[in-house]
Amino acid sequence: MCKALIIGAGGVGTVVAQKIAANPIFSDVMLASRTKAKCDAIAAAIGGDRVKTAQVDADNVADLCELFRAFKPDIVVNVALPYQDLTIMDACLECGVNYLDTANYEPKDEAHFEYSWQWAYQERFKEKGLTAILGCGFDPGVTAIFTAYAAKHHFDEIHYLDIVDCNAGNHGMAFATNFNPEINIREVTQKGRYYENGKWVVTEPHEIHKPLHYPEIGERESYVIYHEELESLVKNYPTIKRARFWMTFGQEYLTHLRVIQNIGMARIDPIIYNGVEIVPIQFLKAVLPDPKSLGANYHGQTSIGCRIRGIKDGKERTYYIYNNCDHEKAFQETGTQAVSFTTGVPAALGASMWAKGLWRGAGVFNVEEFDPDPFLAELGPQGLPWVEKFDVDLEV
Repeated sequence: MCKALIIGAGGVGTVVAQKIAANPIFSDVMLASRTKAKCDAIAAAIGGDRVKTAQVDADNVADLCELFRAFKPDIVVNVALPYQDLTIMDACLECGVNYLDTANYEPKDEAHFEYSWQWAYQERFKEKGLTAILGCGFDPGVTAIFTAYAAKHHFDEIHYLDIVDCNAGNHGMAFATNFNPEINIREVTQKGRYYENGKWVVTEPHEIHKPLHYPEIGERESYVIYHEELESLVKNYPTIKRARFWMTFGQEYLTHLRVIQNIGMARIDPIIYNGVEIVPIQFLKAVLPDPKSLGANYHGQTSIGCRIRGIKDGKERTYYIYNNCDHEKAFQETGTQAVSFTTGVPAALGASMWAKGLWRGAGVFNVEEFDPDPFLAELGPQGLPWVEKFDVDLEV
């Protein structure tokens, strides 16, 4: 039996809390965030006093440790902000708690994604005999596990990896983001970056794009952006010659993004307004729709997967593994839209992999370093079925 502490009460935290609460391997469950009322609402919806709640400042190691020592969790599931990864990891080390997150650390003052900060914790977690599992959402997360599964079962060498992420849903809003607006806008407006022949190639934002076909959806314009799982995958699969991440954006969404940038609302540095220091992108976050509120009116599907080319038994092979998730079905089950659902389900499942002793080790690990088979065996029954296609036109 395992005691799980979830930090973060947004849409993803809602899904994680529901899935962990429904899993009997977790004897005790607590949900904590800066705003306890949000946790209370999620716990009440789950019912049965299954989920305890608490207030915590995830920027403060002492505050985190006070909660950890009171609740005594075996594992912390971090679905708070990426800015808070390191303070939560510090608290886990101090209190002897295992760790799992869905997104890599990002400094507040720079839109920059890099695993080096968290990989630097390797020896400290190893010395303590603790497990830290990084990037266990969908992308990063399931996409890396799909790659590990392909490497284990279908390829002797992976040469070309293209991760494709399509959200073909419609929420009826003029402009809204599918997860935390501050993080989302920082992610998609930075320069593009992909890996080729041992080097990182930097592009202008949305410079490389082309139409790709997505199952049950059709053709959508897809753009090369940088995504953090590329960094760990090319490290752990050194036969990869090229790795890219593609994401779909509608033209109206891109127009809004350009306007936001052009008028300075995407700035992450503080400004003074009426004698008060504010950060423009944080102000924008306050006036945009809460991503959790989008679910009730969201229609359509997401489609996320890996398109892979490589060698098996001396012959070239292509392979496409993906999941499609329906926004309406996700809302019916959890009250959240598909983007929250596809992130939250893998986080809860990853925690159960640790609880069962299937994903353990002393140190810091990206998810592709564990056996993908038991995870993928449960992913479909948890609501995210996956499909494989062999020897198909990858379009990339």
